[in-house]
Amino acid sequence: MPATAHIDFIVAAYAAGLVVIVALIAWVTLDYRVQRRILTELERQGLSRRSTTLRDAPQAVREEA
Repeated sequence: MPATAHIDFIVAAYAAGLVVIVALIAWVTLDYRVQRRILTELERQGLSRRSTTLRDAPQAVREEA
């Protein structure tokens, strides 16, 4: 049986895999941008991350502590 007998299936499988990988990369990139936008909006409203230390906190937060 020649190796080219199943070339259509092989190409289709690689193409499908590539489409899935590109879709996942696009999804993660878009979700990252959305999450950063949400985080920026929350920080603008005055909420901060729990992981923020006093050294990283804005001056107003330091004065309250």
